[in-house]
Amino acid sequence: MLIPNSSYKKPKFFSGEHLETIIPSMFRKVRILPTDKERISTLDEDFLDLDWFKVGSDKLIIISHGLEGSSNSEYVKGMAQVANTNNIDALGWNYRGCSDQMNLTTKFYHSGATYDLQTVIAHAVLKGYSEIALVGFSLGGNLTLKLMGELEEHNQPIIKCAAVFSVPMDLSAGSDEIQKPKNKLYSLRFLKRLRKKLKAKYAIMGNEFPLNDIDSIKSLREFDNSYTGPLHGFKDANDYYAKSSSLFYLNKIKRPTLIVNAINDPFLPNECYPYEQLKTHKYIWFETPKNGGHVGFGPSAKDGSYWSERRAYEFMKEYL
Repeated sequence: MLIPNSSYKKPKFFSGEHLETIIPSMFRKVRILPTDKERISTLDEDFLDLDWFKVGSDKLIIISHGLEGSSNSEYVKGMAQVANTNNIDALGWNYRGCSDQMNLTTKFYHSGATYDLQTVIAHAVLKGYSEIALVGFSLGGNLTLKLMGELEEHNQPIIKCAAVFSVPMDLSAGSDEIQKPKNKLYSLRFLKRLRKKLKAKYAIMGNEFPLNDIDSIKSLREFDNSYTGPLHGFKDANDYYAKSSSLFYLNKIKRPTLIVNAINDPFLPNECYPYEQLKTHKYIWFETPKNGGHVGFGPSAKDGSYWSERRAYEFMKEYL
């Protein structure tokens, strides 16, 4: 179902999609520290690093970060802070290669790698939590939505609801959008980080890890075609996008889910606003504020929280 009137109002001094995206990313500081740090093993003998923010609750919010983010990203810590303020535990997890130590296998992470999120959920269940909600930002939003579409196959009633923000639901169209001239600086920044990560992996694994003309890659689509796809069992970028885009899992979602994509998000093309598909969906609420940028939605309220974090809690508290 569609939410016609969003409650988000941009501040007067945030002028334009890029400032709304960049200012929160560069200047926000959330002063919350994990109560516990933990490393868990995966079935393929790799590891995932977790940051716990505990207040002694039997309810938990699991937070998934964006491309080249981490559990230390400000929006992850901000969501954890709102959860703790409302007496709910929070867990920020790092995708493979996104914590302080390089992971052990040739795999990294990608937008559809729900097997790692499943590992995190299974671990949380063993901790004794009675109810779990999922929150995802950008790539983490796509990952979360894909998992929500897969849940009925896995029979996990402990997952009660989800809230996601700034989601590139159509990965192919999103990859093309970020390559447009208006987004050149973002694209170059992501590619610089990804190249650095691949070279670090190569330094550890040598010939076991392919490093094919990495410096000649000029776009995220080329990167996905040469690395993300083949490293994770896909034929190429197109196969990866087709099998990992959450857009194709929305009709399978049968638990309360909030999707918030700002109209002025510089990363999202028209394909990431599936109004017709969602207007009669029984389980998905689709909210499209005019402003907000990409994972923006600032500035903070008096308590330091951002609108997106308060909105996520406002939605999820009805189901937790």
